[in-house]
Amino acid sequence: MTRHFVDVTEMGGQMISTEQLQRTCDRYHWAAELVRGTDVLEVGCGAGQGLGILRAAARSLAAGDISPEVLSAARDIAADDVHLEVFGAERIPFPDASFDHVLLFEAIYYIADKDRFLSEAKRVLRPGGRLLIVTANKDLYDFNPSPFSHGYLGVGELTQMLAKHGFSPSFSASHNVEAVSARQRILRPLKFVAAKFGLIPKSMAGKAWLKRLVFGKLIPMPPALDTVQHRLTPPVPVEAGRADTRHKVIYCIATSFNQEIPGST
Repeated sequence: MTRHFVDVTEMGGQMISTEQLQRTCDRYHWAAELVRGTDVLEVGCGAGQGLGILRAAARSLAAGDISPEVLSAARDIAADDVHLEVFGAERIPFPDASFDHVLLFEAIYYIADKDRFLSEAKRVLRPGGRLLIVTANKDLYDFNPSPFSHGYLGVGELTQMLAKHGFSPSFSASHNVEAVSARQRILRPLKFVAAKFGLIPKSMAGKAWLKRLVFGKLIPMPPALDTVQHRLTPPVPVEAGRADTRHKVIYCIATSFNQEIPGST
């Protein structure tokens, strides 16, 4: 039932672009600064490439994924004190008020019942806890949805949905489309046409071919990102409630409507 997630999850050894690696490293280093010294849960952790970065910063770390096949890769690299468990985002198997931070990276569009997930995130967070979301920006004109997705949320939709569930969100964004390579700028209109008519490849081989066309040389995804030399490019603030049409990646810090947890800034 969950086997298809293997085809859309960034696994160790998979051929990716340097931009894809940078984006993946960015989100974990961004989160590490925010969760330092707190109890953290990563929902939809995939193959666990970022667990080492998070564990080095957090007081404690738990993580899980709906796919046993994908989570097995995380088990191979995670530290012994990282609690790993198979679960879906709509039913989080932890008691109320267990965590200071809940993380969901590049996965909210795979959740069929997003309201249920946000209710669960609110439940397992302590008073003043924070939900950190990173997601692809669906408001770009050439955006191409991932197979098996259940709908994307941009800044506007996230603002409304998070407020409904008792969160106060702030947003930032990265990878300005005006600063990409000349190759990407030239190919954006072609990508728009291909996405509109369903011509984007869905197989792993087809996607690798497309990445080479758009980004050039590909590199293997490292099994663990804490081995990668990386300097975070901080995301830039964007206005809540309004669609952003300039950046590829949206970052969200959603604080529960309570006093802030000690030490969180």
